[in-house]
Amino acid sequence: MTKKAIWIVDDDAIYQIIVNKIIQKSDMFSVISTFKNGKEAIDDLHTSLENNADLPDIILLDINMPIMDGWEFMEEMGLIKPKFPKEIVVYIVSSSIAVEDKNKSKSYQNILGYLSKPVTVNDLVLIASND
Repeated sequence: MTKKAIWIVDDDAIYQIIVNKIIQKSDMFSVISTFKNGKEAIDDLHTSLENNADLPDIILLDINMPIMDGWEFMEEMGLIKPKFPKEIVVYIVSSSIAVEDKNKSKSYQNILGYLSKPVTVNDLVLIASND
């Protein structure tokens, strides 16, 4: 299995550290990038497209963040999606147990799943092998 690039978009610094360690421990990803909010990640997607740089294969996206939340990120990503040279899959990773959030996530084609925090190594194995 080819190792993939994964982005973590989450405003919780402690959670970022924890999930980063879990991802490293899984040894299934070649690149791990972290962003504090959706705006940082969208800006990086734009920059990567402009510079023909590598895009992520997978994005772990929190819903509730300042500046640009997960839903706003998905709207922006939808606007630039036609420019992507490959499919980027998104998993919502949230502490929210709201049924509305889970239902809303199903309305986005790129969102493949809704995971509860914290992400486990087993979650990552499923994510990485979901080609």
